Amino acid sequence: MIAIEQQRVSEIAEDVFAGLSGQPKSLPAKLFYDAAGSDLFEQITQLPEYYLTRAETEILARRAGDICHRAGLGLTVVELGAGTAQKTRLLLQALSKRQLIVPYVPVDVCEPALREAADALERDYPAVRVRPQVSDFSDLGFLRHTRAPRLVLYIGSSIGNFDPPDALALMRRLRAELSEGDHLLLGTDLVKDRSVLVPAYDDAAGVTARFNKNVLARINRELGGQFDLDQFEHVARWNPEASRMEMYLRSRCDQAVRIAQLEMTVTFAAGELLHTENSHKYTVPGVRRMLSESGYALTHTWTDAREWYGVSLAKVV
Repeated sequence: MIAIEQQRVSEIAEDVFAGLSGQPKSLPAKLFYDAAGSDLFEQITQLPEYYLTRAETEILARRAGDICHRAGLGLTVVELGAGTAQKTRLLLQALSKRQLIVPYVPVDVCEPALREAADALERDYPAVRVRPQVSDFSDLGFLRHTRAPRLVLYIGSSIGNFDPPDALALMRRLRAELSEGDHLLLGTDLVKDRSVLVPAYDDAAGVTARFNKNVLARINRELGGQFDLDQFEHVARWNPEASRMEMYLRSRCDQAVRIAQLEMTVTFAAGELLHTENSHKYTVPGVRRMLSESGYALTHTWTDAREWYGVSLAKVV
């Protein structure tokens, strides 16, 4: 366990050093999701401005049976970026009516969230057998040790955090670990007016701002950083040319921040932006094109009543 912890801190250190040494400065979105960040994100999903979770839940509540029917029988469910797996319950419940045993492999970088989800799911669904996997998506080799046929879930619009070339590369790496006849269920947020998009990433209660700043708090906690969170402000912007929401932390003043474990001092000019996340928005034809180019055949896309969000089932070919 100590070795795993040391490896995790080492990976975080590498990401932080690389991101804060570059120009413009940036930090990868995966650093949001320690225990504190995961809790804040769960709060975000309950906000009135954050429509994504409600829209996806609406789709899964109405279509879980249809999705499972189309994906087939004897499925092993693998979920990338599972978190607390609240929405996944709708699919696991539907599968429990079709299978005596439902193997479920939730994958996430946050071990406490995985443990909590595993305990709750096995308590509430006797047919579900949970085998958590603590990992980011840099190595998908664990999929070789899961039983086919597989239904891989990548929901929550997490694919939006990747720039289009990286999203395509991830889909191809995933395809390389799967077999013909496996299925992918992909959740994508769809393009809509900025009047809806911007509040979803800059809520009135300031929860998203605290979530964004948690990446600095995490550096303080784990790497001996000396960030003063009050000297940074949360910024959310819609970039229509790139079809994405962008999140930044803006320095309120000229400042220098020491990070002890990295033996580095990072300087920020007043007004300088530190990029923390992109969230790309898709069209249904764009989803179809990405899936086709990475080795999948789109079977069906379901949307919510307002057509703000899409859940697409694709077969590995």
